[in-house]
Amino acid sequence: MAKMTVKQVEALKAEKKPYKRSVDTGLMMRVSASGIKTWIVQYVVDGVQRDYALPKPWGQNSDEAHMSLADARAEAERLRALARQGIDYKKKLEHERAADAKRITDEATAAAQRVDLERSENLTLKDLFDAWITDGVRRKDGNAELQRQFNADVLPAIGAIAMRDITEHDLRGVLRAMVDRGVNRSAVMVRNSLTQMFAWGRKRQPWRKLLVEGDPMELIEIEKIVSPEYDMEDYRDRVLSAHELRELRDIIAKMHADFDDAPDQRATSRPLAATTERAIWIMLSTLCRVSETCKARWANVNLDTGEWFIPKADVKDNLADLTVYLSDFALAQFKLLHERTGHTAWCFPSRLKDGPVEGKAISKQLGDRQSMFKKDKDGGPRKPMKNRKHDNTLVLAAGKNGSWSAHDLRRTGATMMQAMGVQLDTIDRCQNHVIKGSKVRRSYLHHDYADEKRAAWLLLGARLEAIFAE
Repeated sequence: MAKMTVKQVEALKAEKKPYKRSVDTGLMMRVSASGIKTWIVQYVVDGVQRDYALPKPWGQNSDEAHMSLADARAEAERLRALARQGIDYKKKLEHERAADAKRITDEATAAAQRVDLERSENLTLKDLFDAWITDGVRRKDGNAELQRQFNADVLPAIGAIAMRDITEHDLRGVLRAMVDRGVNRSAVMVRNSLTQMFAWGRKRQPWRKLLVEGDPMELIEIEKIVSPEYDMEDYRDRVLSAHELRELRDIIAKMHADFDDAPDQRATSRPLAATTERAIWIMLSTLCRVSETCKARWANVNLDTGEWFIPKADVKDNLADLTVYLSDFALAQFKLLHERTGHTAWCFPSRLKDGPVEGKAISKQLGDRQSMFKKDKDGGPRKPMKNRKHDNTLVLAAGKNGSWSAHDLRRTGATMMQAMGVQLDTIDRCQNHVIKGSKVRRSYLHHDYADEKRAAWLLLGARLEAIFAE
């Protein structure tokens, strides 16, 4: 066949439709409608003709963007020579491109794996906490207290330490710092939470492989960390005396009188909230927990029959429903409370949200007014906190008996029942405690002790009225 010259190739003009011309043996020229001239090499492999477009279009001279006629002929001869050896250049190129793509992908995957490995090897205690708080623990308050504890004492101190570097000394240091500022019970609670978190982690990857030296929490002996005088059973025995109860009543009354008589109430310290005052006497006279008290709904309080129903959803550990038979003393507190909050669904509505006030809010109100017993993180007296009270207006007996809490009111009422001869199992039922005994006994004995509990609460209410009448 006739071979085209450079001038002939150059003379090929664009037409309305693309067309091809033979330039040399196995070398074609495709001219597009726009005039671009593309080299096409034709070769036969295994009896099948293949067409392969060279990557650069025609140009009088070869450069980065063009290929001359001479170079196109040479390339066509090279590809046809490969074809005679049974090599399909087009497929060979596809395989090479696929191999390059795989290599790039493999390298990227390997690099990502190295990054992941490096990251997993450097995961910190905070990373473990974040994973555990999401998938490993679910407490009744939505883990709010757990997060508060760790954010206050654990994570600022050792949260950034890599898990593979965490030692018993790091953990012990956190707990000792808490004990040094006098919060032994909190230290025990944090120890328990840390133990639970590490136990969860050592069963799972990647945490398991990071604990190559074992679980450091297994080496923590909290008994040797807390103060020597601290009772590990957390046996708190604070009981308010009759004198202290009258003192508390008088303190609260004086707060309100001083505020009401103040020439400028805006410049005067506000007294204890009236709803908190009612909560104090209700907890004392019913033995109910602060959380149960705060969740009370008016729909569950019958002021006519003197009954307060507490659904088990509001009881600690969802133990069981409880019907409280209100004494005249307790009923009077609910009636006074109804005058203030009876227009709402909740006996103790929150000012900040739609729902009840949290039990901790009342506990904080009582604690903030006994600041002499509060310590800061450095072990010194606690500094005033923003939007919180900081005084000693609720300190009783000049502080010689220590601080008192909402839970101490429950203990005080129960102790008063005991002193008046109420049977212990009746007191337990008034407090909605788990009654010990065999499963058989719990399965077959279902007397509700309603009469006994009613009598016990009435006896307690009468005793309180007598105390406050003195």
